[in-house]
Amino acid sequence: MKSLGNASMSDRGRGGEEPDRKIYGLLSLCKKAGKLCGGDLSVIDSIKSGKAQLVLIATDASDNAKKKYEDKCAYRHIPYSYFGEKEKLGNATGAGERAAVAITDPGFAQTVRKRLATNERKGESNGKDQNI
Repeated sequence: MKSLGNASMSDRGRGGEEPDRKIYGLLSLCKKAGKLCGGDLSVIDSIKSGKAQLVLIATDASDNAKKKYEDKCAYRHIPYSYFGEKEKLGNATGAGERAAVAITDPGFAQTVRKRLATNERKGESNGKDQNI
């Protein structure tokens, strides 16, 4: 199981917001295409069924929620990453606050993973890789 790191829009100014904005745009498009699960039960079901290709966990999610998603993803070998904040994940998906979202389409998941990796290389995120 591989974590892809942590990216957030916190206090980086306009220069650091653009890459995150692109990821939020991808999440919005993914939701419109019906390839994004949001909400606790929906995300857990997609992980358990193996449909989830990538799980994004909000950086401001509770420690219990983070551990729950990490453990479920690790057990089923589904990549996950810390990205954004609950409110912003919810806004991007057209819903209320979301502690996590699951991308179920391999193409969308790969694109988001590449964007997260690009943010990491450019130093535009404040995260680090988690358990690999």
